[in-house]
Amino acid sequence: MRTRLIALLGSLAVVAPAALVSIPVASATPAAQPAPVAAPVMLPASVPTLEDGLSARVYDYGDAIRESVWVTAPDLDGDGVADQIAVDIIRPAELAGTAQVPVIMDASPYYLCCGRGNEAELKEYDEDGVISKFPLYYDNYFVPRGYAFVAVDMAGTGRSTGCTDQGGVSDIESVRAVIDWLNGDGTATTASGEVVNATWSNGRTGMIGKSYDGTLANGVAATGVEGLETIVPIAAISSWYDYNRYQDVPKSYNYPSGLSRTVARNRTEPVDCSERLAWMNDNDGDETGQYTDFWAERDYRDGSHYDASQVTASALIMHGLQDTNVKTRNFSTWWDVLGEQGVDRKLFLTRLGHVDPFDSEREVWVETLHRWFDHELMDIDNGILDEPIVSVETGPDEWQHSDQWPIVSARTQRLNLHGDGTLELGRKGNGTSSFVNSPTLREAQAVLPGDNDNRLLFTSGTLRHPVRLSGTASVELDITHTAETGQVGVALVDYGEAERVLTTGDGAITLGTESCWGASTPEDDACYRDVGKRVDSTDLQVLARGWARLDGAGQHSVTVELAPNDVTVEAGHQLGVLVVGANRGWVVTLDGDATPYEVDLRNSHLNLPVSGPMAGFGRGQVIAPEITEGTLAVPDAHQLPR
Repeated sequence: MRTRLIALLGSLAVVAPAALVSIPVASATPAAQPAPVAAPVMLPASVPTLEDGLSARVYDYGDAIRESVWVTAPDLDGDGVADQIAVDIIRPAELAGTAQVPVIMDASPYYLCCGRGNEAELKEYDEDGVISKFPLYYDNYFVPRGYAFVAVDMAGTGRSTGCTDQGGVSDIESVRAVIDWLNGDGTATTASGEVVNATWSNGRTGMIGKSYDGTLANGVAATGVEGLETIVPIAAISSWYDYNRYQDVPKSYNYPSGLSRTVARNRTEPVDCSERLAWMNDNDGDETGQYTDFWAERDYRDGSHYDASQVTASALIMHGLQDTNVKTRNFSTWWDVLGEQGVDRKLFLTRLGHVDPFDSEREVWVETLHRWFDHELMDIDNGILDEPIVSVETGPDEWQHSDQWPIVSARTQRLNLHGDGTLELGRKGNGTSSFVNSPTLREAQAVLPGDNDNRLLFTSGTLRHPVRLSGTASVELDITHTAETGQVGVALVDYGEAERVLTTGDGAITLGTESCWGASTPEDDACYRDVGKRVDSTDLQVLARGWARLDGAGQHSVTVELAPNDVTVEAGHQLGVLVVGANRGWVVTLDGDATPYEVDLRNSHLNLPVSGPMAGFGRGQVIAPEITEGTLAVPDAHQLPR
């Protein structure tokens, strides 16, 4: 049963009338016995006004209540003092003292350091310290429809105390404490020290956010905290190992401490977190790249502190299938484990990169989000879970809908690698193929047809019919090298001219026009620049990538798992498998020498999840000579998950 307690922090809390949330604290003498404390007045849940089956815009945004509190969390940074988590709130004034409302929350480390959204908005406060501007459109759109919006500064960032933890216990528990407080189990104070209870909250919270913000939603859901009804993780991380590592190959060194330093910029009260940062560097395991206790703490699927078996919240998951920042394995494995737990789920996949769907499919996404929150937080029966649960953009503005992902018709086909550079069904490979590692080789050169001693390239015959790749491809290799520490990189390439969403700028381009989504004030408008897709004709596109560490000289049998994808490959195209050693720009260089690598083709294969007539592949042949370059964007290994 949901209860509400008034905390006594050495002082006697006096209950405010009806729904006032600021509770004055009276001074107390040490010898006095605390007087009995009356229970807070329990308000009924608000009843939404409906228009066309959706919660209607009936409350005044300009007059909404704006306030800040600091929720008490445990001592998360080990300094002997409980941490204080800054929480900025906006809620309908018309319902104050009459009804409780559901909460939409975006917890973030970015509110003062780096900004949120395509326009990098920051929180802003007036001269009295009252929040005047919330980043993004969630407040503008949902508060007039009867929701409260809550923006939380993660521990170690913004106006919160503590130290950042790159997805560890401090990050997650700092946000969980706010969920508890909203559900009547916790303590918060105003800037002046008055104890505050969230009597206006009905205890039903939905967390949303892109990248690190959505990652916090995943992590908090994996605590099983009461009151978290749903999450909307957008381009979010489900295991920080899978963000920082690729089969024991780091994407960069000392990334956790570097990210933690970045998000702690512009804090209102700087704290010395050098000890925590040094601990990260000592324990992140860059030397081996292995999955250690450090990463198990930051794994929300099956980790040492959090795991999917504790998730009770529903999930609307969104990801860009060309996301080279938060790789697609983060959504696909999360999707799978939530399904195994029987969690209500919905999946929305676009062809772009690390891009919020508000900036790619604005109208459709806002309507979907509106219906999702109405259903999950207001119990409005709008049938959203009766519709196909998966929507996938398999080509530019080409959408497919289904009740399963990967699609049920996808089956794994094995294509064998051959010494003449072909990739074929049926006929088993034989012999060996060799290349010389080049630590300076970039993907944009490696994918080009023609002679190149620093990589192997195997191509299929021409597709006679279009096929849809849906799921996770992998490449099995028997590979031998002489380095003390070797490495291998693999890419799956679509060769053939087509209109594609480019990878430049994550496939998005900010336009000169804007559109408005919600109510505005002079300080906080609901208008945002429109965003278009970068679509152009290209000769090739890399569909998926993967990397693996090869410790010790000699032979290695390794299966390199590629990033999941869902894409249509057109008739007349060819598929290629690229094999390299070091892969500059994508992962760290473990082998910096001109080391010879040899692949035994008898046991080397491409495992391809495909729907369509695979028999339509002709025998492999030389790629058309007019392909001279690919439109590729090699990401900076030090991207932030934002």
